[in-house]
Amino acid sequence: MKAYLSGNAACGDGGWPRTAQGGPFYLSLAFFSRILDDPMRFGMPQGLFRAESDPECGFGCIAHNLMHYCGKGYKMKRALITGITGQDGSFLAELLLGRGYEVHGIIRRVAMEVPEHRLWRLRHIMDKLILHAASLESFASIFRVFNLVQPDECYHLAAQSFVSYSFEDEFSTINTNINGTHYVLAAIKEVCPNCGFYFAGSSEMFGNAEQTPQNEHTPFFPRSSYGISKLGGFHLTRNYREAYGVHAASGILFNHESPRRGLEFVTRKVCHTAARIKLGLAKELRVGNLEARRDWGYAGDYVQAMWLMLQQDSPDDFVIATGETHSVKDLIELAFSHLHLDWKDWVVVDKRLYRPSEIHELRGDYSKARKQLGWEPGMSFEELTRTMVDQDFEQLKNARS
Repeated sequence: MKAYLSGNAACGDGGWPRTAQGGPFYLSLAFFSRILDDPMRFGMPQGLFRAESDPECGFGCIAHNLMHYCGKGYKMKRALITGITGQDGSFLAELLLGRGYEVHGIIRRVAMEVPEHRLWRLRHIMDKLILHAASLESFASIFRVFNLVQPDECYHLAAQSFVSYSFEDEFSTINTNINGTHYVLAAIKEVCPNCGFYFAGSSEMFGNAEQTPQNEHTPFFPRSSYGISKLGGFHLTRNYREAYGVHAASGILFNHESPRRGLEFVTRKVCHTAARIKLGLAKELRVGNLEARRDWGYAGDYVQAMWLMLQQDSPDDFVIATGETHSVKDLIELAFSHLHLDWKDWVVVDKRLYRPSEIHELRGDYSKARKQLGWEPGMSFEELTRTMVDQDFEQLKNARS
């Protein structure tokens, strides 16, 4: 069952879109039910759908009230996510679908050829997504997608994001992360200038900063090609905001993890290897600097902040973090003890895994996000680590049986 609502204006506050491109759409009964269950989540007064004068008026009366509240009607928001196949992209796609968005994603053509490997994070929502093959190295392909989709919001998450690899291949890291961001911004400016743009910045832009914790006013001092490339994208985003009026915001996100993290990242590497050792599938864990300290949060919490940034009347830049710092050693101790293992019996420090230029401590001050966005981190470091260990352990055990 679907309800047809026509119109071209966004309305209300909170969960409604900042802008809309216009045109009629079909509102699914499932999404309509979510509005009925929690109208305040979508910026509507609680009594909007109470048909007090005619309790029998039913669905049509409710739809009429919805259209009356919105003036010209409600328009489904359309979002485009680059990097939708990654950890953050999959969490963000879930969030946006839950809020009634039409969700589009840009993927590399090779992902279409090997979907079981490239698209595993999206498997449970694939039938709800619209995917487009394009390359961040080709402005023509990016332009084509934006011209076709005409998104209301764009979340630019795609990047070469593994810091250690950026030391091995500086050229492709800088090319993808800077030029790719430039292509996306240029396409928005040309074909959908009212589209909100979110840029995924990184705490790696701070590098060995002169102050701890780091906030939006802390000078940047990146120590890797990845950090440098992200800083370039950050300044491109700011320039398009100030020079061309693009509604462009940057999130300076500190490390955020989940069971969907790639195995090349230290958090997932530690949790996955600990589970393998417990099951007798591995004999050691090799790591680099045990004393490196990071501010680790939960990726599912951080995508909420991304969305909130694009709902603001004026775009801005925000640090997203937990405000707490832990060492790699802390992470290892927690993961191994959760499985009743003594980490000292299994961990080998390998000097070859040290970074050429190490960052000693990153810790974010998210006061601005708390004050202006109403955002707070949810999952603690301890809960996050245990969750990652448990999921890896269960998956490995099930695969073995």
